[in-house]
Amino acid sequence: MMSKVLFVCTGNICRSPSAEGVLRRLVNEASLSELIQVDSAATHGFHVGEHPDTRAQLAARKRGYDISAYQARQVRREDFRDFDLILSMDWENHAALQQMCPKIYRHKLMLLMRFATDHEAATVPDPYYGGQEGFNKVLDYLEDACQGVFEQVRKRIPSCQAA
Repeated sequence: MMSKVLFVCTGNICRSPSAEGVLRRLVNEASLSELIQVDSAATHGFHVGEHPDTRAQLAARKRGYDISAYQARQVRREDFRDFDLILSMDWENHAALQQMCPKIYRHKLMLLMRFATDHEAATVPDPYYGGQEGFNKVLDYLEDACQGVFEQVRKRIPSCQAA
């Protein structure tokens, strides 16, 4: 049984593709890509089809993540059914998801930072209108929170429970 995680931000060109890259590497390093699927999407269609922001790609590349091939997409109605965890970057994204999401699936919606252990911030700040340092700060948050997500998801996988 596969576990599926979806990261969501406003345009799917900064925070959510970076989170996808971070969690995907954790999954691949643990040889669990057959059991854990990772994806990202946007609440808004501003950048559909575009690759991640070059600043996000640069920050990610400096830490060993390659997110250059990812393409922005908007959240689809079936995502609420198909994904086990739908993790938003901030309160606006979370509110937008709650409005889109059928009631039966709302229990899957959470703020990503609830999985963080080293950072106390409730949300991941949008670095789009700032400088490169904002992208580095976002990665600090994402690496922390994605480690918590990975540990939670790994516990749900039957073949890993004995490990």
